[in-house]
Amino acid sequence: MLTADNSVLVVVDVQGKLAQLMHDKELVYANIERMIKGAQLLDIPILWTEQYPEGLGATIPELAQLMKGNAPLVKDTFSCCGDDKFAHALKSSGRKQVMLTGIETHVCVYQTARDLLTDGFGVELIVDAVSSRTAANRQLGIERMKDLGAGVMSTEMTLFELLRVAKGDKFKEVLRIVK
Repeated sequence: MLTADNSVLVVVDVQGKLAQLMHDKELVYANIERMIKGAQLLDIPILWTEQYPEGLGATIPELAQLMKGNAPLVKDTFSCCGDDKFAHALKSSGRKQVMLTGIETHVCVYQTARDLLTDGFGVELIVDAVSSRTAANRQLGIERMKDLGAGVMSTEMTLFELLRVAKGDKFKEVLRIVK
């Protein structure tokens, strides 16, 4: 079970031209936005990456503006774990549960999940907050991560699990986030 004090949100490579090619992109963007807002509300660290931004462009503005004051970790490896800056930031967080969002499901998200699981992290794939250019590749990536031991959750399921209780100001704010 996810806990707010042991989790980190990872947003993988939601960038420029590539992001515009994603299957169900508007839904994916909206759910990543919900996850970012929920993580911020619950004081959960957020690590976000950009793959070769010189070629792919920067993180889409609607997500980047939510993470002001927190710079993206630029990488050239498909797996986030292959980048020393990411590995250091994750280790420094002290968290052992990783909530994965981003693109593309069957490449960078999958390879990151594989490496995180190998390194002993718990991985929860937020399935309505990941995508690929095709629905088939998205589904293949999800199935492969499940086979390797990643958990599968939705945005709303994740935020309510992290919240734990259905009362108080944070509960009211999560309700506003998911609606």
